[in-house]
Parts: sequence; structure tokens; C-alpha cells
Amino acid sequence: MLHRLFDSAFDRNFSEATPAHAHCDLYCGVYDPAQAKIEALSCLKTLQKYHDSDDEHFKTRAIIIKERQAEEVKHHLMVLWADFFTKDHFEQFPNLHQLFWDGVHGAGDVK
Repeated sequence: MLHRLFDSAFDRNFSEATPAHAHCDLYCGVYDPAQAKIEALSCLKTLQKYHDSDDEHFKTRAIIIKERQAEEVKHHLMVLWADFFTKDHFEQFPNLHQLFWDGVHGAGDVK
């Protein structure tokens, strides 16, 4: 019942909405590689804590958290690669594509 009510209200209010595509709601223009770095370091620390623990419940929780953090690394790197870098960046830094390719795939390996 509540689900149908929500769907009906959603359809009424947003049926004519134009889809917007951006990494945030306002296309803010803020791009900072620090977000990816923090998540990557967090993955590393989480893995260290995982290996240092004998508690199976803690280890399960660490795996869940590490996988979520690795997905965030991939997300932040892909946003930078797709939305921030321009042709000029790739000309100025010829290894940029490979660097990001390796970073995204490395985060996938952590997952």
C-alpha cells in the first residue's frame, strides 16, 4: 500500500523531469584525488587489521568494509578520469591513462 502510494506520488512529481548526469547532484566541479587516496589507504589499513585478527566476526566485517572502500576508490578515480581530465592533460602526462587504468583495476583486485 505505502509502496504504491510512494510510486504514484513519485510518478506525478517527476514524470516530466529531465535526467541529469553528473557525479554529484549539482555538478559542483570539485575534483580532488584525496578522496580516492583516503579510501585506498583505508583499504590497506583494513586488510592489515583483518590479517592481525583471529575474530571471525571482525574479519567478516572487515571484508565488507574493505570491499565498499575499494568500490569508492574505483568511483573516485573514474570520476576524475571521465569528468576532470581533458585532452590537454593526457598530452601533458602521457602515462595518465595507464596510471588510472592500473589504479581502477588495482582497486578491483582489492575487492
